[in-house]
Amino acid sequence: MDSIYLDNNATTPLLPAALEAMRPYLTEVYGNPASGHRAGRRARQALEDARERTADLLSAHAEEVIFTSGATEANNLALFGLAGPEPGHLISSPVEHPCVLEPVRRLEEAGWVVDWLPVDRSGTVRAEALAELLRPETRLVSVMLANHETGAVQPIAGLAGQLPPGIALHCDAAAAAGKMPVRFHDLGVTSLTVSAHKFHGPKGIGALLLRRQARLRPLLYGGHQQQGRRPGTESVALAVGLAAALELAERERETRRAHVLRLRRRFLERLEAAADPVVLNGPGEGGVPHTLNLSFPGCRADALLMNLDLAGVACATGSACSSGSLLPSPVLRAMQVPEEVLHSAMRFSFSPLLTEAEVEEAARRIAAVVERLRRTKVE
Repeated sequence: MDSIYLDNNATTPLLPAALEAMRPYLTEVYGNPASGHRAGRRARQALEDARERTADLLSAHAEEVIFTSGATEANNLALFGLAGPEPGHLISSPVEHPCVLEPVRRLEEAGWVVDWLPVDRSGTVRAEALAELLRPETRLVSVMLANHETGAVQPIAGLAGQLPPGIALHCDAAAAAGKMPVRFHDLGVTSLTVSAHKFHGPKGIGALLLRRQARLRPLLYGGHQQQGRRPGTESVALAVGLAAALELAERERETRRAHVLRLRRRFLERLEAAADPVVLNGPGEGGVPHTLNLSFPGCRADALLMNLDLAGVACATGSACSSGSLLPSPVLRAMQVPEEVLHSAMRFSFSPLLTEAEVEEAARRIAAVVERLRRTKVE
């Protein structure tokens, strides 16, 4: 039985074009980009070209791009680096990815006061609530651009417009980059995170975009690289792969989006017809179409996950970084979904590489598993 991969929010397959762009820097151009000789200069040129391409594609300046090992490192660098050494007041949302929530909790343990923006039933932050939470000692706000479990798009520009000078706004855009327009300066944020393997680039490379005037305390020390903000020898091949994958994603974004939207609609229609009742968690339209969170009342999510894997359908019960947990999704809990809906929720995430035939077959397999589990529960 062929496996059908519907867990593209966890990671995506590397595109051949990105691999080919990387290949010379994995073999023949192997110099350290910090070295002064010809081999080092060739590597440095490729690295800076990748930085400039990444900046252009995200509407930033080249010197605002800091390459990291991925979104987790980038989010940690932004939150701890922008926070500074003295505690203050921080505002975030309860639907953030674990690699934002955990640093926020660590800051809270260190004496920071944390407030949480409420979200509505679609998982969208209530922007009008920000003004009520702001204090004279507020120094940092962190809200993602698109949600990794529901696809809900957050009103980042609207939040940024409410902030007085001196308050940094960080935005985790890992679930958005390559899938929707991401324009760093237009969003009005201080910093923004992307991760290559979320848009068919290589694993192990991400970027933190940081405004020119922002003050950032580094997490690592020991080198001059990247203005000392993230020292250490950069991986030229991975940076080239990120830029190549992002360029492809931006060039084909509207075509990919239209294809994925058709897949999402067809998949949902088939499941609603064959596995009713099916509950949609998140926006019906208007979010990132690559993400679809559904509940199947009468089934437990852990049993669904195991049986769908046996049926050849790869999906998830939440973010990959928290998939080992048996606890219900904190994202859906923040949305105040009913308990039966909460405990039967599954995340399906799509890629433009999928075909309509594949999603129809996946829906058929899922409906069969759901019917069997519901029947077993009744018996």
